[in-house]
Order: sequence, then C-alpha cells, then structure tokens
Amino acid sequence: MLEIGTKAPAFELPDQNGNVHTLEEYRGKKVVLYFYPKDNTPGCTKQACAFGDLYPQFTEKGAVVIGVSKDSVASHKKFEEKYDLPFTLLSDPELSCIQAYDVWKEKNMYGRKTMGVVRTTYLIDENGVIIRAFGKVKAADNPAQMLGELKAEEEQA
Repeated sequence: MLEIGTKAPAFELPDQNGNVHTLEEYRGKKVVLYFYPKDNTPGCTKQACAFGDLYPQFTEKGAVVIGVSKDSVASHKKFEEKYDLPFTLLSDPELSCIQAYDVWKEKNMYGRKTMGVVRTTYLIDENGVIIRAFGKVKAADNPAQMLGELKAEEEQA
C-alpha cells in the first residue's frame, strides 16, 4: 500500500463508456479511488451500490468516486447499467494503475495462492497527494467509512 503524504501515481485509463480519464483532470477535487477485485461479485456489488447510494453526499463535499478493477470496459458498462451506478469505473486489464497503487498482491483462495486485487481505498487531496489509505477494507462498510474520512478532513481544514 502506498504511504500517506506521497504523490498519487498518475493514470490514464478508459471508463465504462470508453472515455479516457487521468488523475490530473481531477485536480482541485478530492478523489476517492477504490480498487476492487471483480464486477458483479457479491462484495464488489455491495461496495459499488453503497458508493452509489452515498454518491450525492460525496459530490456535496466536492469529491469524486472512482472504482478501478481489471475488468473490461464492456464488463464495467454492464455493471454500471445493472446497478445504476452514478460514478466512474476505470478498466485496467494491463494492471498499470493497479500495480502503481500497490494493490496487486498474492491472495489465498481456498488454500491456493493466486494473484489478485486486494480491496483498497485511497483518498487523494486536491493537489494529487494521498491523505488516507485503507487496505483490506470491508466492502459494505467502506463507502460510509470514506464519507466519514471526508467529513474529518473538512473539520481539520
């Protein structure tokens, strides 16, 4: 996991509509960047839907929510449409962003060691610096937790 206080790695990835996004375009806003293993799995669906439910509160705080997985653009589009997700999902099949953010790790699946995305969420400030980092987050609780972190940031400011 990347250290708090470090500059967030740049990325250039397509979203669920095929539009390319970069971290730089979000300069001036806080970014909740969350990495998840796979579209349409129970934990990832809970997490995405909870971010969707709380999305208006994130935008009120001047923050954007971006989900990243190695799923394809087409998979993200189906996931977005099925659950009416109001935020950006980035496709990273080459693992460039996933590896840059240090979330591609060895995992133990039913006694077998495999490589995969460890569910991780970063809060990046308006200047592109990581101000919060959470690894192995609980899918259903993570969106409310991140909203709480944004509120704490506001109070400190």
